[in-house]
Parts: sequence; structure tokens; C-alpha cells
Amino acid sequence: MAKSRWRAAQIPDLSGKTILVTGANSGIGLEAVKLFTANGAQVIMACRNPDKAETAAQQVRAITPGANLIIMPLDLADLESVKAFAAAVKKRVKKLDVLLNNAGLMAPPLQRTKDGFEMQFGTNHLGHFALTGPLLDLLEAAPAPRIVQISSLAHRGGKIMWGNLNAEKRYSRWPFYCQSKLANLIFAKDLHRRLSKRGSNIQVMAAHPGYSATHLQDTVPGGGLFNKLLAQPAERGCLPGVMAATSDDVVSGGYYGPDGKFLELQGYPAPAFARKVVDNVSVAQRLWEESERLTGVRYLSA
Repeated sequence: MAKSRWRAAQIPDLSGKTILVTGANSGIGLEAVKLFTANGAQVIMACRNPDKAETAAQQVRAITPGANLIIMPLDLADLESVKAFAAAVKKRVKKLDVLLNNAGLMAPPLQRTKDGFEMQFGTNHLGHFALTGPLLDLLEAAPAPRIVQISSLAHRGGKIMWGNLNAEKRYSRWPFYCQSKLANLIFAKDLHRRLSKRGSNIQVMAAHPGYSATHLQDTVPGGGLFNKLLAQPAERGCLPGVMAATSDDVVSGGYYGPDGKFLELQGYPAPAFARKVVDNVSVAQRLWEESERLTGVRYLSA
């Protein structure tokens, strides 16, 4: 991979833009919010815990006094919360310039969402699938809208377990994390195709943070040790997603991550490696149909 020349200093003036970030109260989501607001954007912080969101907002305002922040409650593990949130956003703003689908969790013991889905697939993929559709009208009202889906290096080890999508038969934390991140990337590529086919002005990119030190590792045995040995700071891990959201050097359908050695673990944003399966239209179609069936959210027919 060629060395990246992109740095946060290249973020353009974002004044007048409204950017929605899921999971905005910690990790790479919070670091992205800091950069967006520092460059003039209004940011909707979509967070499950309002108290943690307010604490995070205070951190942002300490860096950018007068930062234009809107805190709104969103639980991606609850489809009713997703539906209510989308409706509330439509009442709050008239357009959406960027949707950064960032929130996620990694490798917890078996848990289920309010709707009965395996927690990682249900939150990381299905929650964002259910959120994105209802917000397309707001995005298309913006002059140059973008959707950025955060995936992971873990997509490389992922397999869509068609007969066991929601751990109905068995569960192992890492295969289900990898499945959810593969689904994120397939979704982003498929959404790009579908929007392009209908002539939409929305660009869709995916990004991954490499190995970044965040609270994601809190549920992983030994996660703290690996953070010290291998991880880059969240301030740098957020950059691929921020570049995808703001730079003119990205393309719709693209995938971006750190440019460093050792499997893109660290570095600055550049085009990233994606497995061939993420561009398999029949796999994408099946995942889309399953996602519609499970969430009850339907949009963008093939």
C-alpha cells in the first residue's frame, strides 16, 4: 500500500454542514466529533447513554468553545429506538450532509438485542441498516451527502453464517464479531450500487480504524495488554472515517484504512484491502433481503 499523505489538517471548512455520528461518546466516534466541530460542522451525537454523551460533549467544548452539538438518544440494539430516533432527527434538521455509522461492540459473551438478535450482528449491522434507510431523504436534501460505514480488519476473517445469523444454534464471540464487520462492508458496497443505480447524489464509503485503543476492547480478555502492545491512539484511528466523510480524494464505493505495515494496523488513511466477497452481488442481495426481513425496514429495491 502506498504511504498516505492525508492528515487531519486537510479537513475542509465544514461550516453549514450537519454530520450525524452514531456511538459518538467515546473512542473513534468521539475523536471524529472533535475534528468535525473544530472545522465548523454541526454534529448530532447519537448515543445510547445521555449522561456519557453529555460528558463527551463537555470534552468537545473544551477544545472548541461554542461547538455546535445536538445530543440525541439512540439504542441500535432496539428497533423501536432506531425508528423513534430517525423520526426525531427529521423534525430537528432539514438536511443531513454526512451519516457516520460508527457505533459498535466487539466480542462480548452471548447477548441479545431487544428484538432478539445476536447482539453484535443486531447492533453493528442490523441497527445501522434500519437507521440508514429512513434518513436517505434527509441526506438527499444536502448538496453533496455521504454515508460512511465503519467496518474492521476483522471482516477478513468473517463469514455470513446463513443458517445461524443470530446464534440460534451456537455462539462464539469472535466469529460473530467478524460476521458483523463483514456485513458492514457488504452493506456499504451494496448501498453504493443501489444508490448509483437510481441516480442518487449520495456517496457511500466504508472505513476501518486499524487497531485502535478504544473501549471496544473492554469485553475482550487481555484487550488492555494488546492495546498497549499493538494499538494506535483513537485520535489516529478515527482518521480513515473522517477522510471518507470530508475529503475530495475518496470515491463512492471505496474502502479506507491505515496505510501502515502489519495488515493495516496503524498509520494514516489510504485505500484499504477488501475481500472479493464484499463485491459479490448475490451475497449482497441475500444479506439485504435478510436484513429487511429481520428489521422490517424496506428501502432501495435492487
